[in-house]
Amino acid sequence: MTGTVDTDLHPGVDVVCLGESMVTFLPSLPGRLADVPSFARTIGGAESNVACALAAAGHTVKWVSRVGADGFGDHLVDAIAAYGVDTSGVRRDPDRPTGVYFRTATDRATDAHEVAYYRAGSAASAMAPGTLSYDDLWAGRVLHVSGITAALSDDCLALMRELTARAPGRPLLSFDVNHRPGLWRDGSGARVLLELARGADLVFVGEDEAAEAWGLHGGDAIRAALPEPATLVVKRGSAGATVYERDAGGAGAGVDSGLDGGAGQSVGSGPDGGANGGVGSGPDGGADTVTSVPALRVDVVAPVGAGDAFAAGFLSATLRGLPAADRLRHGHLMAAATLTVPGDLGTPPSRVDADRLVDLDDAAWGTLRLGPGWTAATEQEVRTP
Repeated sequence: MTGTVDTDLHPGVDVVCLGESMVTFLPSLPGRLADVPSFARTIGGAESNVACALAAAGHTVKWVSRVGADGFGDHLVDAIAAYGVDTSGVRRDPDRPTGVYFRTATDRATDAHEVAYYRAGSAASAMAPGTLSYDDLWAGRVLHVSGITAALSDDCLALMRELTARAPGRPLLSFDVNHRPGLWRDGSGARVLLELARGADLVFVGEDEAAEAWGLHGGDAIRAALPEPATLVVKRGSAGATVYERDAGGAGAGVDSGLDGGAGQSVGSGPDGGANGGVGSGPDGGADTVTSVPALRVDVVAPVGAGDAFAAGFLSATLRGLPAADRLRHGHLMAAATLTVPGDLGTPPSRVDADRLVDLDDAAWGTLRLGPGWTAATEQEVRTP
């Protein structure tokens, strides 16, 4: 079945997320970092964001990382565990600090946005092959990682290369490209991220970051450069998202499918947000199933963390064996929950409410407009355009 998970090899935990989380300081007022008078403490980290969102959505999740043996490390572990995430795979480092960062209130895409990272030499940057237990890393049905980890240090890159090497018994490897040019001081980021993505089973990448990193424009060009992953999700910002899936002998491109291509059908967004059929050429001479779903209209409070939330929504629906269009819609809904709050983590809608919205017809989906507080709104309030 498309979108199903192999429960036999990894029956215990739904998802394991590996990566650095940091204590995040959010500004009390808009403006330059030099002018902001005070900050509120919260947490942030691509992979721990995914872990917390999945746990809040009712999944069993484990976060694996390293933090300092300091107060900020205590805060991170406690805050992430409070979401229901298993933190037993987190190692404490007595010699290296927990990373922290400060950011402005402006959109990351604008020139006015500032981020000050204090993560060089952090405890997480010491993650390396042999420092983390495979009993933790391979404990789940899915292992979710991102390109940020590879940029932290040579040791972290070596670990990521080890994890993205295809090996018998490896859980489905989910990889979010998360291209952060500022972290790659030697300019090797684009090449390395493409290499790592090719070793994954499920890849998330933004159309904009693919253009910036690889000079690739459009989903078809990205798929041509990434033929290896069974599932490729291309996020297109306000335009929506597209998933390319290899049909493996009728099993679809779900997370338990093989890597040999078969024949599939292409489904694209129509002008009214619906779907129209066609055939898309696959990366190995077969055909991909290609499905596009338009994004929701959202009154954005802050864009930080939306990509992580989208990945969590898509993974949640994948774990439940839902079809491609539903997985994309769950991704959009989870992203909307984060877009409408000031921090990196929003409160997701209940599974019942999310499923109800996902089941709307194309016209009703197109009329939704979600703003702050929508996850706690009544059915009528959410349905009102």
